[in-house]
Amino acid sequence: MITGTLIWYYHICPREVWLMSRQLTPWEENPFIELGRLISQESYERDTKEVQIENIVIDVIKTQDEEVIIGEVKKSSRFIKSATMQLAFYLFKLKEYGINAKGILLFPKEKRRIPLSLTKEMEEELNLAIDRINQIIKSETPPPATKNKFCAKCGYREFCWA
Repeated sequence: MITGTLIWYYHICPREVWLMSRQLTPWEENPFIELGRLISQESYERDTKEVQIENIVIDVIKTQDEEVIIGEVKKSSRFIKSATMQLAFYLFKLKEYGINAKGILLFPKEKRRIPLSLTKEMEEELNLAIDRINQIIKSETPPPATKNKFCAKCGYREFCWA
């Protein structure tokens, strides 16, 4: 089953998708993973947090003027593309359930909030990503390790480059 986390990883590194799909989790003591977890726990305490609906977990959800607004909390805007597509995936799934929501990317350390609405282009991109993720998951072997700008702080770094 495709999750928001797989959408996130797909836009960073397809190899991570394969590893996650086999429950091979990244190094949990990675300081960057721990920092992200801490920021998510300690930010937006007055809002409803960590709402799970089937295969999605929404970081923050609230209503404002009768609109449903969902938020995705990230420690940095460095991964803006993957964060955008993860939030778009949640909006896409909610739309399938008949809920038209708006999204907001939340970067508390940067004091940034970026509103997001699901577009047709995003839906098309998500459908392509979902197809590609399914192909990766069905593969017997992971995609080859490919260096990118995110490798240095990755929780899978030892798996790929040791």
